[in-house]
Amino acid sequence: MSSSYSSTSSSVDTQVLKPQSLRAAWPALLALCLTMLVEMVDNSILNVALPTIGRDLSASPADLQWIVGAYSLTFGGLLMVGGTMGDKLGRRRTLLFGLVLFGLTGLGVLLVSTPAQLIAVRALAGVFAAFIAPLTMSLIFRLFDRDDLRTRAIGLIVVVSMIGFAVGPTIAGLAITNLPWQALLVVNAPVAVIAWLGVRFGVAEDDPADRREGGADIPGGILSVASLGFLLYGFTAGVEYGWAAPLTVLVFAAGVLSLAGFIWREKTAEDPMLDLKLLALPTVSGSAILQTATMIAMVGVMFVSTQLYQFAWGWSAFQAGLANLPFVAGMLLAGPFVDRAVARFGHRKTSIGGIALVIVSLIIWIFALTHGFLWCAVGMLIMTMGMRTIMTTGAVALLGALPETRTSIGSALNDTAQELGNAVGVAIVGTIMATVLGSTLPQGAWDSATVAGFVHSQQISFTVLAGIVLVMSIIGVRTLTDSREVDEH
Repeated sequence: MSSSYSSTSSSVDTQVLKPQSLRAAWPALLALCLTMLVEMVDNSILNVALPTIGRDLSASPADLQWIVGAYSLTFGGLLMVGGTMGDKLGRRRTLLFGLVLFGLTGLGVLLVSTPAQLIAVRALAGVFAAFIAPLTMSLIFRLFDRDDLRTRAIGLIVVVSMIGFAVGPTIAGLAITNLPWQALLVVNAPVAVIAWLGVRFGVAEDDPADRREGGADIPGGILSVASLGFLLYGFTAGVEYGWAAPLTVLVFAAGVLSLAGFIWREKTAEDPMLDLKLLALPTVSGSAILQTATMIAMVGVMFVSTQLYQFAWGWSAFQAGLANLPFVAGMLLAGPFVDRAVARFGHRKTSIGGIALVIVSLIIWIFALTHGFLWCAVGMLIMTMGMRTIMTTGAVALLGALPETRTSIGSALNDTAQELGNAVGVAIVGTIMATVLGSTLPQGAWDSATVAGFVHSQQISFTVLAGIVLVMSIIGVRTLTDSREVDEH
């Protein structure tokens, strides 16, 4: 007589029944998918709402840049700390704790009345998301005891997360037509409640024997966030106060010192957040560089496109949200071809093809800014096909270069590379926009001169992004092998 569960011994329970199908584990699997979905949607959901937020809070271009970038900054900077905390305190316990605080932070937007307050809320949300994301994948191994089910479940969560990132602006456009923009973040609270219930009742309790000894290297996490935050804010200060202004110089100096402190800390700490020896592995560092480069381009385009549609072209938020659907289409269309390409050509050649698509899409966007939405759609479609290619091959190459015992930290490093790209991409286009247009934007409809200035600034931005992607890709691709492996382990 068959059963949809198998029995496995555990120090928590005498007999723990493991699901033998995805359907048998649907409450927990739904919760983990929702957790990953809300994390990724939060990366992009405010993009469409930026014009509305800008008018409502009288936000400057620099404010808009940080409203988007603050989440990625703290999220990416603390991902590895969150993963370590899960290993030390228990993955299920840490995830439940993170979901509660993440949901409460979403409600905090109801108290916001200034750009600075919204930036603070976004940064805090990123902190708590960092205590959620690394644990979502690891709990799959707790949920199932069969490798084929683990692979299928991880594949499902990856697809959900990638679609969530791409569909975020579309969801926002649909919602903001009839709801205030604050609803885009308040919705995190009920989603977090559903996810909390699914994890609480669908995932087995933590086994004390699985907990890792040692510290969580919180100082390392703080220094990583501080170094990136100061360096990115230096560009904002340069535009607002002058590149030779004392404040600008002081901020850049603080960033350099924080970065030096982070490197020193990771070299000397007994339990470092990031073992720098991993970055000495060429394939690991190269894969991370490729993913960072791709996300710099992707997020830069997403940040610009919604402002182009609404500020320059006068579209509604609903229209701007629907205009992002080619991002989703490209993500889905590329899926069946990536594994085939890797199996036939290997990681290196497939990645070269993916990067070529990203660079071509940026060139198309330079042209599309003055030639209408059809060209924008083509650029979006090509970009996301390239992004899907790089994200898949990069993750497999990075994790495949590590021993089995280091894949958890490798997964966190993979996510950190992507979030670093998020923060840097927004910083680049936001800084160029502020340099060309000034520190304030008109609150009403833009006149032709402002539209022309905006378009010119983004033609510069996309040219700069293409150059950055090209240089980083040359460095990254050289480290990859001709491996034809297509599964993460």
